[in-house]
Amino acid sequence: MNRENIEKIAQSADDRMLLAKLWDRINTGVNRNIPTHTCFLSPRELEMCRYLFGELPGLISFGGYDDAERKILCYLPEYLEQDTFMANDSPIACLRATFYEGDTPTHRDFLGSLMGCGIARETVGDICVGKGQCDFFVTGEIAPYLLQNFTNAGRTKFRLTPIPLAEASIPQPEVKIIRDTLASLRLDGVVSSGFRISRALASQAIGAGKVAVDGLPCDKPDKAVTEGCKISLRGSGKIKLEKVNGQTKKGRISVEIHRYM
Repeated sequence: MNRENIEKIAQSADDRMLLAKLWDRINTGVNRNIPTHTCFLSPRELEMCRYLFGELPGLISFGGYDDAERKILCYLPEYLEQDTFMANDSPIACLRATFYEGDTPTHRDFLGSLMGCGIARETVGDICVGKGQCDFFVTGEIAPYLLQNFTNAGRTKFRLTPIPLAEASIPQPEVKIIRDTLASLRLDGVVSSGFRISRALASQAIGAGKVAVDGLPCDKPDKAVTEGCKISLRGSGKIKLEKVNGQTKKGRISVEIHRYM
């Protein structure tokens, strides 16, 4: 850990302020050997933290369930187990909004209404909207306030109750599976295959700053992409390099890409 790396990682004054705040929080926990946690972080912010903190023992990310997009960073001393997160004293709470199945509130409706309650974005994790219900994750500190004051999303009225993290209902994302062979795992090649555009258009989009890898903008078409990377193209959605299966007889690389619908 090196605090001076903040200047190398931050891409704006806001980044610098956030990273400094996170550094102070985690460093306090390390020095006092006590558990501590941050606010919810976006994939881009989590990636910056990965560079800032490196392989710090005891530092893990958690969003309420395994594949959460927004997560908090937690420092756990050696005397605590990871299942602490699923216990009643978890820093994350899950709330379930139950509503009439004929209503169809969206993720945007719930997020907008939460912000309308005066809730800071950093206190809200993933919002999982299903049929007749929405399970969403918040920091434990604001859960009591929401239980008393959060009653509707857009025009949809609902009943709000706390539930154990283990009982959260997470809708499976719809994906289109793309199987292809690539000459290499360059970013422009993966973008071209996953979004079904030409290699030239992929390179142009990357150079224009429209592509992010694991939340961080990337303007280098020749960047090497690894299995598990999530890539977003502004205006076109997100893909994941799900599997790299090895070389074909012709020397190309067999891949499986998931495009989120």
